[in-house]
Amino acid sequence: MIEVEVKAKINSFEEIEQKLSQIGAVKTKKEFQEDIYFNSPVVDFAKTDEALRIRTTKEDEKTNIFITYKGPKIDKKSKTRKEIEMGIADSKQCSDIFESIGFKKVRTVRKNRQYYTYKNFEISLDDIEGLDPYMEIEIALEDGQDYSDAQNKIFKLFEQIGITDGFERTSYLELLENL
Repeated sequence: MIEVEVKAKINSFEEIEQKLSQIGAVKTKKEFQEDIYFNSPVVDFAKTDEALRIRTTKEDEKTNIFITYKGPKIDKKSKTRKEIEMGIADSKQCSDIFESIGFKKVRTVRKNRQYYTYKNFEISLDDIEGLDPYMEIEIALEDGQDYSDAQNKIFKLFEQIGITDGFERTSYLELLENL
């Protein structure tokens, strides 16, 4: 899968929630996410622009755990990249396996995320520990699909809700590491 994603810093969750409601976006869920990022013993993911994480999500009483690999960004405009995700049963055991074969924990990123849907967009409002508020808009494509049209649609949606600057290609992990 190719994830076409654009992120922007926002001033206020309330202001954006109101604008999303005005265009007909529907709030679908709210969850807490904890992402444990790892670096490879073979290549430096910070240099290759890749990511490997274990994500634990909690929504009400429901917990899900995933391993996610994100490939390097494939353009200069957005965070478009290959993404592979797989559900697992136990984050501690997975972390132990990664560390046993040489992967190093880099950092844990925690956030509260509200999800919205609008047409074929997934929109999230992110309250990240240690950072200002952010909004992400993404579209998932199959490998090989042209992503430039999806990018243009994402930027038009940002414009439709009044966001024309503050775009960020850097991950939350990188933003926190650069504080």
